[in-house]
Amino acid sequence: MAQTVQVERSSDRWAAIVLSVLLHGVLLAAVVYGWWSYKHDRPAPTLAIEATVVDSKSVPGLAKQLPQPAPPTPPPPAPEPQPAEKSPVESDGPPQPTPEELAKREQEQKEQAEREVQAKQQEEDRKRAEQERQQEAALAEEKRLADEQQKKAQEKAEAERKAREAVEAKKRAEEKRLEEEKKVEQQANAQREADLRQSLDQELRQDAARSSGALASWQSQITARIQRAWLKPPSARPGIECVLYVTQVPGGEVTNVRIGTCNGDQAVRESIEAAVYRASPLPPPPDPTLFERSLVITFRPD
Repeated sequence: MAQTVQVERSSDRWAAIVLSVLLHGVLLAAVVYGWWSYKHDRPAPTLAIEATVVDSKSVPGLAKQLPQPAPPTPPPPAPEPQPAEKSPVESDGPPQPTPEELAKREQEQKEQAEREVQAKQQEEDRKRAEQERQQEAALAEEKRLADEQQKKAQEKAEAERKAREAVEAKKRAEEKRLEEEKKVEQQANAQREADLRQSLDQELRQDAARSSGALASWQSQITARIQRAWLKPPSARPGIECVLYVTQVPGGEVTNVRIGTCNGDQAVRESIEAAVYRASPLPPPPDPTLFERSLVITFRPD
């Protein structure tokens, strides 16, 4: 801690002088009181007298001759002792301090007063520093609480903002999903409508082709090709009639043949099935709308 430079003031100097005078007065009063107590506490001087105590009964005839002593009278009050004149040494009392001693005492008293003032100033500085430290700690605590409240408020606002954004994002996602579902449903409806129109158009064309005899002509061509490919077995008899279930792919390639009702024996049935495979690929229809994957053909060979 930096040393504080004390500036001597006139009031401090007069206070030191008054304090010194009071101190000397107290010392002088103490000396006078001690001398007075010493004078009054000394015992009174006594005279040394040699005598022999004789009892009157031990001397014959003396007891009768001697008169009886009168009762003792109280002694008069002793006069108050007058203080004896003091010798020059006694009148002076203790030696008076020299000017150097007085100056030294005054200097010590001044230094003591300065130390007390400095100690008081240091104590005040310490108390002031402690108060400032407490104030700074209180301000720091208030700032910390304010910062903490502000941080909590910011976190709450951020959480609310994120919650709102999440709700809005969920709402937008739901709206987008509904819009996509609506779009997909519209596309599906459009596709179904297109397929329906196409199916209707195809049915109309098929109906038109069937009514024009194109379907019958195509089936006749298929039956004729199978008959040309048929190798009649020895057990075949006239009047054979068999129902054939034929599966084909675009291009006329036969993928499967199944014999339904048939009045021929097993050899006939196997020969007709082999003839269908040999007739593959089947002739295409005159109108593409007449193409069907599954055909039901009634085989009646000539």
